[in-house]
Amino acid sequence: MSTKPTVLFVCVHNAGRSQMAAGYLKALSDGRVEVLSAGSEPKAAINPVAVQAMAEEGIDISGNVPKILTWGAVRESDVVVTMGCGDTCPIFPGKRYEDWDLDDPAGQGIESVRPIRDDIKARIEQLLSELIRAEE
Repeated sequence: MSTKPTVLFVCVHNAGRSQMAAGYLKALSDGRVEVLSAGSEPKAAINPVAVQAMAEEGIDISGNVPKILTWGAVRESDVVVTMGCGDTCPIFPGKRYEDWDLDDPAGQGIESVRPIRDDIKARIEQLLSELIRAEE
């Protein structure tokens, strides 16, 4: 790839899973990947338990704001990772799509959110290794 890849994380509220995934990819990619996140029905604020879980990993997502999913965000992305948004994510030919089956951290305590966070981290590490290999 001649330019750095863009990855879009999409979940319904853009307040938990997609924000944690975006936080990990930003932190672990060292600027080699453009990272976006959005939701089909974004909440007003990030889930505070997701913020706490990521803070335990040294990643601050407290300043993030949930954003509405737009066709433009999908169009400009090389990889679109959905997390329970169903059919609301537009499909464009030539894009790589992944659907990650992850529990929703909404309404859960930190003990339940940590395994979700850890699952997201493992998936991000795998995705990042694939993107880096594709650049070489």
